[in-house]
Amino acid sequence: MACACCFSKLCLTLLLLVVVLGSSNAQLSTNFYSNSCPNLLSTVRSTVSSAINKEARMGASLLRLFFHDCFVNGCDGSLLLDDTSSFTGEKNANPNRNSARGFDVVDNIKSAVENVCPGVVSCADILAIAARDSVAILGGLSWNVKLGRRDARTASQSAANNGIPAPTSNLNQLISRFSALGLSTRDLVALSGSHTIGQARCTSFRARIYNESNIDASFAQTRQRSCPSATGSGDNNLAPLDVQTPTSFDNNYFKNLVNNRGLLHSDQQLFNGGSTDSIVRGYGNNPSSFNSDFASAMIKMGDISPLTGSSGEIRKNCRMMN
Repeated sequence: MACACCFSKLCLTLLLLVVVLGSSNAQLSTNFYSNSCPNLLSTVRSTVSSAINKEARMGASLLRLFFHDCFVNGCDGSLLLDDTSSFTGEKNANPNRNSARGFDVVDNIKSAVENVCPGVVSCADILAIAARDSVAILGGLSWNVKLGRRDARTASQSAANNGIPAPTSNLNQLISRFSALGLSTRDLVALSGSHTIGQARCTSFRARIYNESNIDASFAQTRQRSCPSATGSGDNNLAPLDVQTPTSFDNNYFKNLVNNRGLLHSDQQLFNGGSTDSIVRGYGNNPSSFNSDFASAMIKMGDISPLTGSSGEIRKNCRMMN
């Protein structure tokens, strides 16, 4: 009888453990808003599509916002907060100042979503959906976005300064930072493929095009024409991260790396005689492999420390707390 009682208690404990673990792993789900906001995905898609039709670069900007949000204290919408009297936010951190853009588009998406489902959908989830839609609209693979995140009530400029990999990062630094967030080296290379779209400022690549030897000479000369060597001259001049197809989500980024045409130092580090060379070459030869790995890595990145349940809030305005 005592043994039977112990066995029953053990079964109950195991059952509770399964329930707890199951619920923690199921906090985000692809059908989170299926009842509370059934028109969410079409509403976001329409606004993102309109913004990209006006400016193709906006797709890269929205994708980058999701990266820069998730890499700082998790995917919690903290990047979107304006400064307040109680904290200095992430928008003016070094990786974002005069660089992160698309906040007005996020505002437009949020307004459209609020019109159909007031007070239901978080800004953090809007970023995740907009990133996926941007990739798909520009020719990349789509994926089912896990949802159910809530919004942070604070932001940290210092965390953004320390958390987002700099364009001067070497391979070990990149691997270390991604690993700290639960992302593998393969995830690192796949996610870096987001640089198949978008542009970078002269300040981000000046040192590479003038000082580095592992760069194609003609490519360097082309970039030097719009990025003078003197600091302060043409700092905000832009160049495409993928010189071949800067507004198409494809695998040309990796082909460029193999030919020493990576624009950023951190890009070329992925193909520079190190442990990631074979992954880069593989993605350059097999676009479907890149697309599927990128989608998987984006889902994985979206799982970084989300606020769920009663944590955080659902902001009415993405720029400020309720």
